[in-house]
Amino acid sequence: MAPAGSTIDDDLWSAVGDPTRRRMLDLLLAEGSGTATSLSDHLPVTRQAVAKHLAVLDRVGLVHATPAGRERHFRVDEAQLARAVAQLTDVGAAWDSRLRRIKRIAETIQRGKDKDRAPTSDAATPDAPGDPTAH
Repeated sequence: MAPAGSTIDDDLWSAVGDPTRRRMLDLLLAEGSGTATSLSDHLPVTRQAVAKHLAVLDRVGLVHATPAGRERHFRVDEAQLARAVAQLTDVGAAWDSRLRRIKRIAETIQRGKDKDRAPTSDAATPDAPGDPTAH
């Protein structure tokens, strides 16, 4: 669950969830722009697969294409990328909070178990050997 006021865009997350698409974003950011052909030179997939990945990234607004002759040059939309980073940060913070709560619960349970195992001062203790008061 996202924090209040934050909306998670599942399509955006699905798009950046693929390692090939993340690598393509890295390449586009490093180079400034690229085509399906130029990107395929750096990836272990075909030009056609790159074109399909670019279509997914374009659909969620992470890249935009500019026609250039027979090819299309793609650039990263940095505002949309910043939105994805903000969502990731929000989700990370929410999970950090959940994990802290789980840790506190586990520690409380463990303290209860430790307390149950510890001998109490009211418990009868066996007489020490050689105790003259032993019956």
